[in-house]
Amino acid sequence: MEHEEPIRILVVDDHPVFREGMIAILSGVEDIEIVGEAATGAEAIAMAEEHQPDIVLMDIDLPDRSGIDSTREILQASPHIRVIMLSMIDDDSSIFSAMGAGAKGYLLKGARRREIVRAVYAVADGWAIFGSAIAQRMMYYFDAQKQNPGINVFPELTAREREVLGLLSKGKNNSEIGTMLGLRPKTVRNHISNILNKLQVTDRSKAIILARESGL
Repeated sequence: MEHEEPIRILVVDDHPVFREGMIAILSGVEDIEIVGEAATGAEAIAMAEEHQPDIVLMDIDLPDRSGIDSTREILQASPHIRVIMLSMIDDDSSIFSAMGAGAKGYLLKGARRREIVRAVYAVADGWAIFGSAIAQRMMYYFDAQKQNPGINVFPELTAREREVLGLLSKGKNNSEIGTMLGLRPKTVRNHISNILNKLQVTDRSKAIILARESGL
């Protein structure tokens, strides 16, 4: 596949060895130009603004802020940039959070060279693309959704987080939730903190309102 101009890429990852490996893979590919590399979310946002790449390969787990938050900020400033998320994990929460932030692709870090290059070309041509392992998970998700329509309530939450939110909406306190789900108090607090963050609400009462309105 040939492009009139090179596909300009910014590589973002806090691990130098992985970052260098990704650059080595892509540097030898026709029609691809590496315009910069970044190790933090702040660097990624600044470099995306400066270089205006076509594609950002974004690590989901950065030391200063998440790749998802960084993606959201980059796209607010430069909506034409396309982001492919890179992750070690393929849980539903991360995938849907990345999609919600505007990412056009999601690849596992173990993806082969051919899969990475194919994703870059596809996203550059306007497609949204996910690695083979991610695609299988998404197919499973939508098959399960047909069997259980309630699964589409708050897809950004994990199954455990939906359980916790459901009990919150029934008026259960942290201690009661921990007892019912067999969780330690700290684990319950962490789940609730994640829920508030993902639903973008400031306190549990607002999360409860959302849950009740959704019929959870």
